[in-house]
Order: sequence, then C-alpha cells, then structure tokens
Amino acid sequence: MRLAVDATPLLGRPTGVGAFARAVLDGVAGCDDLEVTAFALTWRGRHALAPLLPPGVEHLDRALPARPLRAAWRRSDVPRLDGALGRPDVIHGTNFVVPPARAARVVTVHDLTCIRFPELCTADTLEYPALLRRAIAAGAWVHAVSGFVAEECVSLLGASEERVVAVPNGVAPAPPDPAQGPTIRARLVGGDRYVLALGTVEPRKDLPGLVAAFELVADADPDVRLVLAGPDGWGAEALTAALRRARHRDRVRRIGWVDATERAALLRGATAFAYPSVYEGFGLPPLEAMSAGVPVVTTAAGAIPETVGDAALVVPVGDREALARALTQVLEDDTVRRDLVVRGGARVASHPWATTIDGLVALYRRAADG
Repeated sequence: MRLAVDATPLLGRPTGVGAFARAVLDGVAGCDDLEVTAFALTWRGRHALAPLLPPGVEHLDRALPARPLRAAWRRSDVPRLDGALGRPDVIHGTNFVVPPARAARVVTVHDLTCIRFPELCTADTLEYPALLRRAIAAGAWVHAVSGFVAEECVSLLGASEERVVAVPNGVAPAPPDPAQGPTIRARLVGGDRYVLALGTVEPRKDLPGLVAAFELVADADPDVRLVLAGPDGWGAEALTAALRRARHRDRVRRIGWVDATERAALLRGATAFAYPSVYEGFGLPPLEAMSAGVPVVTTAAGAIPETVGDAALVVPVGDREALARALTQVLEDDTVRRDLVVRGGARVASHPWATTIDGLVALYRRAADG
C-alpha cells in the first residue's frame, strides 16, 4: 500500500503535533508492506524536510504553498494532489488538513478548540472547521486522538460515527537525566524544589491561572519555585501581565524555549508538573511528565481525565484555589507523591506508540478498502 504522510509539523521548533507526526513516520517506516512518502505544505521550507525523515521514507520535494492551497480547499475540492503525491492509495493529513484527492484520505483531529473556544485561536486555526467539514463531506476518514475528540467530531463537525476512529496518542520513554542536568537546573531554575509547566505560552494553557495558584502555594512554602518553559505563542502578554502583578515573581522563572537536553533535565528534576489547561483534545505533556517519574496536577479539561486516568490529581478548570491545594498536597505529602509516581508509570505503560501505530495502520487499510 502506498501511503503519503503530511510531515509539515516536523518543520520549525518541536511541538506536540510535531512529536505526533515524528512518531507516525517512525512507526510506518518500519512496516514492510507500506511504501511511505512524506510531503510538506510549504513553499520555502520543503528542502529542510529530507534530513528530518526516518530511513525508508521517501521525500517528495515539491512546492506546495500552504496558504493559497488552503484558501482554495476551503471553497472546493481542487486542486487535487494525487499526481503531485505519487498517486498514493491513502493520504494522511496529520494536522487537521488533508489534501483533496481521489485516494482514500485520513485526517487527524487533535482537538476542536477552533469551534469550542474560537476566541483562544489564531486566524490560521480558525480555518480548520471549514477544511475539516469539506473533507468529511467528501468522504475522508477522521482519526481522533481520544474518545472525547471522536465524540466532538460527530457532534460538532457532523461526521459519521462509522468514519471516526479514536486512536490515542502514545508516549515515548523519557530520556534519562543528562550528565549536565544539575548544571542546567542550577542555571535555569536556581533551586532544588520546583513546579514545572512545559509548553507553548497561549491562552488555552491558562498559565496566568497557574501563576495565581502559585501565589497561594508560595505564601506557605518559602522554598518552592515555579518554572515556565516554552516559547511564547500568541496571547503571551497575559502571562507577562500576571507575572508583573505577582507578589512572588522573584520565585517564578520564565525561561522560554528549551532544547531537548534542557527539557529532559527540567523534567527529571521537577518536584511536580502542572498542566492547568482549559481545554485539551488529549494532553500529552502530563504523560511525558509521568514517564519522567514526576507527579502531575492537572485540570478536568476536555480529554485530560481520559488521558491521565487515576494517575494525576485532577481539579476543576479555572479553580485556582483547588489547583493550589493540589500542588501543595504533592509538594508536602511524600505518600501522595510516591503513589502518583507509581500510578503514572503504569499509565505510561498503557500508552506505547506501537499500539498507536497499529491502530493507524488498521485505519489506513480500512480507508483503502472503502
């Protein structure tokens, strides 16, 4: 079977969707009966894709400019890309968009923030509903990253239940603490005990709410720090304002983007991991923290309860007092912390990427069979 995979998310700085696309390509590259080609919806960045691909995946070096193509695809099913993509049997759009084609199509939906919370989205993201509805109407299969998202695709996009398949994300084993881990933590954190939040700064992550909760924690705990690691996305000024108002801002480290080594060091050294999102279609960072042996405090937002199960302390969305109480419990109670670490390890073991790849390959075959 000939499979074309949209590898656009691999370009640029790593993101959660980029990690998903990487795992998909790594997985399907090992399938003997698949001929895999990767393409990117980009004009200038296409030449950067080849070195990022795993062995066994062909690189389609064609100029496929995203903006004009998406503008066209919102209104019609042309141009079709069968010929440009080597006439595959199945095309997998890994990030909300799948090109029109005569081939069978699978499109991954990571969440529906664009419909549920449009005020939290950029203009580009607000294009997704029209693109998804057109693809679904033309017969595309939907890969949902959680049961929660699968239900939303039916209720909010009008997709047929029979053509929406939930295949949860996997999580890779956390890398070990790097040899320079203590030096990295001394430079970035400046203390031994800290709560870590990791990810792009954007409204959906409610980092201002985490800062407010940390104020309550820090009032009673003079040693703990808060570390906010991740690049600024849109809406980052709300976090800047929250930090300017914070009484304990001297104990908050906003360190921006971190590389893979710094990320591993921060995860391995964290006392607790905070994930206070207002909406998630899956919620991979909590599993990544669990994989590193870090107890997790998160919210009951979207698919997060489905993802973390009983392996995290889960609080109501937007309840800063409850978030503060849960963080304090993890920071102060060794028994709670050890129990969460054990539960987290079991939870991670139930989400191997190999299971995700098996589910996706089964979906490709189902789509190809009509």
